[in-house]
Amino acid sequence: MTNTKKMTLACLMAITFASTAAFAQRSESFGKTVVNANINEAEVQAAEEAWGKALIQISEDYDSKGIKKATATANAVLDSAYGFNMGSVLFKPTLTHGEQTFRTTKQGALSYFVGGDKQYPDDSGFALKGWRKYEYKNAAVYINGDMALTMGKVILTDKTGKVTTVDKTWGFKKDHEGKLRIILHHSSLPYNPNSK
Repeated sequence: MTNTKKMTLACLMAITFASTAAFAQRSESFGKTVVNANINEAEVQAAEEAWGKALIQISEDYDSKGIKKATATANAVLDSAYGFNMGSVLFKPTLTHGEQTFRTTKQGALSYFVGGDKQYPDDSGFALKGWRKYEYKNAAVYINGDMALTMGKVILTDKTGKVTTVDKTWGFKKDHEGKLRIILHHSSLPYNPNSK
């Protein structure tokens, strides 16, 4: 090997080492490094299932222990399932309208689920409506690395047996610890052409 080739190889190795060290240092400054940030469909389905169980738990807590317990449960669900710790969450609940249609803060989301916030006077607490059964039916799931989108139906049954179906779109992203979080939640009642 010629001296010129040896010098070129040495320079490339030095640059590679410096870049790797700089990247590692930047990674440490952001917190834990995630080995595999990719999402798989089983994780998405587990997150959708967990959301339904959490909704039912809030509802049952309200019926058995009152609003204080239901609010505490809802607060814990928002902390663990949603990505408010990562920034704004794109949250459009089923029964919101006007200036308060979109809830991009945790306060707005909590009010939607349990009500009682004077800043959101129309909220009656969606999670307090006696829900006892939950089912989801995805029309499709789209996954790209650490983000996933789903679209489909959510079917809820209350304690009287009444069934409510909503059209639902979810967006999920893994945080720096590898936990799947909801960053997009859009719900709407299905279109009814006979309601004109």
